[in-house]
Amino acid sequence: MKEQLEAFQAAALDTIAQADTLSALEEARVKYLGRKGAITEILRGLGKVSAEERPAMGQLANVVKGAIGSALDDRKVELSATADAAREESEAVDLSLPGRRPQRGHIHMVNQVTEEIIDIFAGLGFQVAVGPDIETEFYNFDSLNTPADHPARDSHDTFFVKPGVVLRTHTSPVQMRVMEQVQPPVAVLAPGRVYRVDYDASHSPMFNQIEGLLVDEGVTFADLKGTLMHFVHHLFGKNTKVRFRPHFFPFTEPSAEMDISCTVCSGKGCRLCKNSGWLEALGCGMVHPEVFKHANYDYEKYSGFAFGLGIDRIAMLRHAVPSINHLYDNDLRFLEQF
Repeated sequence: MKEQLEAFQAAALDTIAQADTLSALEEARVKYLGRKGAITEILRGLGKVSAEERPAMGQLANVVKGAIGSALDDRKVELSATADAAREESEAVDLSLPGRRPQRGHIHMVNQVTEEIIDIFAGLGFQVAVGPDIETEFYNFDSLNTPADHPARDSHDTFFVKPGVVLRTHTSPVQMRVMEQVQPPVAVLAPGRVYRVDYDASHSPMFNQIEGLLVDEGVTFADLKGTLMHFVHHLFGKNTKVRFRPHFFPFTEPSAEMDISCTVCSGKGCRLCKNSGWLEALGCGMVHPEVFKHANYDYEKYSGFAFGLGIDRIAMLRHAVPSINHLYDNDLRFLEQF
């Protein structure tokens, strides 16, 4: 049995020395020192040894067991140190590497177009004016010569906060608030959010609009056309064509809608312009005398023009965006293009 124990010890120590992972070392421990391991089987066989040799063999078996246990502990320390060193190396931070820069945002496409429009008209002497999003019906409708039975005053077109109070449907009320406080000459732009009960691929219940007003002595429709053509050529390019079509707005007379040649096909006809070659851009006209009355302006002395355009629509026309939803879905794959 002595030879058997010595051979067992040699085999165990060799296996432990060759274990290169903690899991392999654990397998060796179970194999040799586990409850059903080899050393247990040897100790159970001591009953077959003669009574004279049994104490010596038992002592030798315990020595072998202790040697294997010590070898296991030493090897575990070595493997743990190696594993820790490897982990530290893999997780090490190279302080000489440049830092990771977070992704930077940029101005939203709608705001970009708004700033461009304001810059163009600022070069003509227009100043920016702002007003509240929640308006009274007087400023939103009555002061702008909109009759009480006009469809725009119904709940299917306008959001009512309470009787007599609405979410503004355009930024024209800002113009009236300015005219109440300032005598001509007046040249203002009124950008801001507006709200209407409308929602489809080209309309949103909340969108951005900018309206312009110029009042002075001797202002004519020719001044309006020249101003808007200057705007179009600066924003869309000098080769963009412009046409005016007669229209009706309660607060202007005469009134017109302005179209521009399609920004995709250059007027040849495509899906965006429905093969007409033209795209509707904005509404405009000469300020109605009734509006001047509400502002206490002498309509026989002063004349003026006004125009209003949807900034979202202008952005869509400029960049050939097929749906207004793209502007507000916050899809970075789309927004990062602009």
